[in-house]
Amino acid sequence: MSFATNKRHHAKIGSHLEGAEDIYSLNKHALGPGELAESEWSAAGLASPDMTKIREYRLKRVREKLIEFDCAGILLYDPVNIRYATDSTNMSLWTSHNAARYALIMTDGPVIIFEFDAHEFLSNHNPLITEVRHAITYLYFTAGEFSQEKAKIWATEIAEIVSQYGQGNKRLALDHCAPEGVHELQSLGLELANGEEVMELARIIKSDDEIVAMRRSIFACERSIELMRNYFKPGISEQELWSRFQMEAVSRGAEWIETRLLASGPRANPWYQECSSRPIKSGELMGFDTDLVGSYGYCTDMSRTWLCGDEKPSSEQKDIYTKAFDQIQINMQSLKPGLTFQELTLNAKEYPRNEFRHYSVLYHGVGMCDEFPAIPFSWELNENSFDGVLTPQMVLCVESYIGRRDGGPGVKLEEQVLITETGTQRWSRLPFQEQLPGREV
Repeated sequence: MSFATNKRHHAKIGSHLEGAEDIYSLNKHALGPGELAESEWSAAGLASPDMTKIREYRLKRVREKLIEFDCAGILLYDPVNIRYATDSTNMSLWTSHNAARYALIMTDGPVIIFEFDAHEFLSNHNPLITEVRHAITYLYFTAGEFSQEKAKIWATEIAEIVSQYGQGNKRLALDHCAPEGVHELQSLGLELANGEEVMELARIIKSDDEIVAMRRSIFACERSIELMRNYFKPGISEQELWSRFQMEAVSRGAEWIETRLLASGPRANPWYQECSSRPIKSGELMGFDTDLVGSYGYCTDMSRTWLCGDEKPSSEQKDIYTKAFDQIQINMQSLKPGLTFQELTLNAKEYPRNEFRHYSVLYHGVGMCDEFPAIPFSWELNENSFDGVLTPQMVLCVESYIGRRDGGPGVKLEEQVLITETGTQRWSRLPFQEQLPGREV
């Protein structure tokens, strides 16, 4: 029997407590996104994803890439990568900058989660996880001046596992690691590979059930946007408006938001300012970008720009909006399987960069967060530019930001689409603001 099918399942921690619900039944994964989201998905006729199939598919993808890169295993610290490979998650934002929990996935061996001390129950919901161990942290926050000594202990344990299950292969992929850890692993004879590359390439192709989960996540996000719009009136501050979106999203099973990109009036040009206490005035444009890690841990990344109040838009507002709208529509229509990334850039609609401000990319992948590939503008292509091919089951975001360099309104739009065998599927049902483009949308 292979190790992969000979898993040790954990006891339900807490089930021995008289009159208490066992901790497994109280795990967020067991409880699910909640009745509000489920009722809306049911009313919309959205199918339910098979989470067992999703977990098995994602782990299989990781192991296929590990074989391709000739690695004995991969050590993961990035909470998004841990979630993808194991579906185990906790305090994602905090652990993104505190290396306090990690996972070791062996190519032909165990899936080991290293958890906070005495918190093994956080991962006992998932049969993919073979073993839960106590995490050894050597970040300065917990180890102080003894970071190097702690790193030696940590590295010794990792090296022992690789030696036990690596069948002589000492090549280990890792995504994020502090210098002390890199040094100690190498001193023990391990060859280190780029785990970020392994994980990005694993995540790029979605399964059918992942697509089902992403459709649900998008629907919940759009419902949250619709409810936020009820509060979009002159005088509301940017951050109060954003809080309405965040409240509605979390109530539908959303997990966290990577940014707070919402800006109005003069703050919307240039782009990339997060929401502030500034009141939004009648007649101003307000743009936002969701960057929402939503239901099931899947990202919904879309942008809209709205006109505040009942005033008619100015000719300049209409012009800028139309340019952004045309760019996103034309570039979305350019997507098709078999097209290379660089061909996508060269075929894209762009505006003169000396006259208009633009977004940082034309397109980017999306799954559990913004993912590979990031497709640049034509003027950024050079001999060091990577390439690839659009493939069915990839999910991309089509981006547009337009604002004149000499000032005036700015418009941010974004759509999330699925690459199919014949072209694309636009997933959004969220309308554009009809009075701005001057056409049916």
